[in-house]
Amino acid sequence: MHIRDLPYPDPGRPDVRSGPRFLFWLGRNQLGGQVKAALWGLVHMAALVSFPLAIGFGVQAVVDRSGSRLTMAGALMVGLTVLTALGDAMLHRAAVTNWITAAARVQQLLARKAVELGSALTRKVAAGEVVAVSTGDVEKIGWFVEALSRFTAAAITTVALCVALVLYQPALGVVVAVGVPALALAVLPLLPRAARRADDQREKAGRATELASDTVAGLRVLRGIGGEELFLGRYRNASQEVRVAAVRSARMWALIAAVQVALPGLLLIGVVWYGTSLAREGRIEVGELVTVYSAVTFLLFPLRHFEEIAMAYSFSRPSARRAARVLALRRSSADGEGTATVATANTAASVDTADTADTVATMATADTAASAATAASVDGGERAEAQEATGPLGGDLYDPVSGMLAPSGVLTAVVCGDPDAAGRLADRLGGHPADGGPGDGDRAPSALLGGVALDEVALASARTAVLVQDKDPVLLSGTLAQLLDVPRSGEVSAEKALEAAQCGDVLEALAQASAADEGDADPMRARITERGRSLSGGQRQRLALARSLVTDPEVLVLDEPTSAVDSHTEARIADGVRRLRTGRTTIVFTSSPLVLDRADRVVFVADGEAAGVGTHRELLGTDPAYRAVVTRETDGESAARSAGRSTGPTGHGLADITGEDIGRIEEQIEESA
Repeated sequence: MHIRDLPYPDPGRPDVRSGPRFLFWLGRNQLGGQVKAALWGLVHMAALVSFPLAIGFGVQAVVDRSGSRLTMAGALMVGLTVLTALGDAMLHRAAVTNWITAAARVQQLLARKAVELGSALTRKVAAGEVVAVSTGDVEKIGWFVEALSRFTAAAITTVALCVALVLYQPALGVVVAVGVPALALAVLPLLPRAARRADDQREKAGRATELASDTVAGLRVLRGIGGEELFLGRYRNASQEVRVAAVRSARMWALIAAVQVALPGLLLIGVVWYGTSLAREGRIEVGELVTVYSAVTFLLFPLRHFEEIAMAYSFSRPSARRAARVLALRRSSADGEGTATVATANTAASVDTADTADTVATMATADTAASAATAASVDGGERAEAQEATGPLGGDLYDPVSGMLAPSGVLTAVVCGDPDAAGRLADRLGGHPADGGPGDGDRAPSALLGGVALDEVALASARTAVLVQDKDPVLLSGTLAQLLDVPRSGEVSAEKALEAAQCGDVLEALAQASAADEGDADPMRARITERGRSLSGGQRQRLALARSLVTDPEVLVLDEPTSAVDSHTEARIADGVRRLRTGRTTIVFTSSPLVLDRADRVVFVADGEAAGVGTHRELLGTDPAYRAVVTRETDGESAARSAGRSTGPTGHGLADITGEDIGRIEEQIEESA
């Protein structure tokens, strides 16, 4: 794999059962690059450690006063110099290629996981941890992959040189052959402590990164409440903890480096002392002593790679573990099991509350099938290939957990008093079931579209059929044309989507900004800054809504799409969405009377269950809990209203609310908005 060929067409299915298994999987997938780098490393190090032979040969030639052999020794040294330079350059090239391609593979895997999980990713793992994995951890993993080939070449060269010295000069060669393995293994007792300190440093650095990321993301809110100093103090403390952990880790690695220098020095002293005594006794030649001495000196270079690989592995193991933890996140049920849930029947749109309860009881019947255990063990949590839909997905959208039903082709509004519960319900409707309750490893069943569980169909099919826009959509930097350049059906143009989302004033502002910056008044060419920071909250919300509308999915789920706009704009947006989405299934999570009054059907979700179904006016007059959520009525006001109704002349209580009362309530709500 060459760098110019990146990105990978398919980065593969990683083994995420543990950090070491993930590293082994990476190395196995780059076997060709590792072999190439190791071969060049052998050329480099073999030429390097062969210098003592040429030096000894030259010294002996001088002793013997042989000019021809001295010339041969000089030519040999020139050839070894060329090979050393060539091998070093090509080793560096191959090793860096391995590092870059390994880092690219990990980043592609992380990007694919982010696309697979969508907005659910940041609810499963902290955003700061994802940032730490995709930056610092990727570098540490790449470092280990890069160092592995150099270590392989160094190990082979060291063994070969020890064998050669034993054959060349047995008396001194045996000393070297015994001493070198002892040097390589001498640091092993220190490695566990060094690894623990490195792990501690990485964990604290990861927490500091998460804190910094979360602080930056919420900086505007922190400034509003005056919490900047508090979070700055927290980050300062976390940074100091990282500094202390880094110093403790550095001390241990400094000790290991000192051992790697001191012990070879002692071996060198021993070889020289013993070799000198042998030379004085005439048992070896002076050239042989110089050769062995030089060989031991040059052995110090490959021995350094033993320290490097130990350090690289100690730092990359926690990084690989963190990466494996993120890559092991799954879209559907745990332990490789899915809920291949098929509804027994589809329900018509016109159902009353009693019919809905019967439908819920019928549709809640489901079979659970185990998916392939082999696939789950190989990719360590990646689901087996999801079953392909037999045809285009469509039909009623039903949530088995809450009993919420959205009939096909109508605009359904969902009122939920708990924003967190609304977010979880939106996730399930998009095919991302949340985890089950505490102490249970199961996940909540996925929503059913036309009787098919969304988490059991291919991800691409589910994304095409159902689009969920959460309450905090993100605008990526780029031009407006690029923002709206998303996968789409082709039925809805960007102009229609922008018109339905009431983006007229946004286009005017972007046109003015574009004319000022580039002299071009085309708003589609205007640049939008990261996360749309140059726009107001309402403008960002409307552009995000236009982006969702232009995709024209079979089912569109909008979570509070108008919470940041004024009441007049909100009413026009509701009309525009209703008109543009005619014949398509649209679900809007909202408590705004202006939007609710334009919905074909309203579902009231209380305590996680569908408690009422009807139109906005029907529920406003018959359901006190619904009215309290929509009108923001307090418990005291509700009790006073109930008492007043119960003592009125008609004596019919809440059921006696007239159309005039409802109209007056709505007028008060609109005026307050």
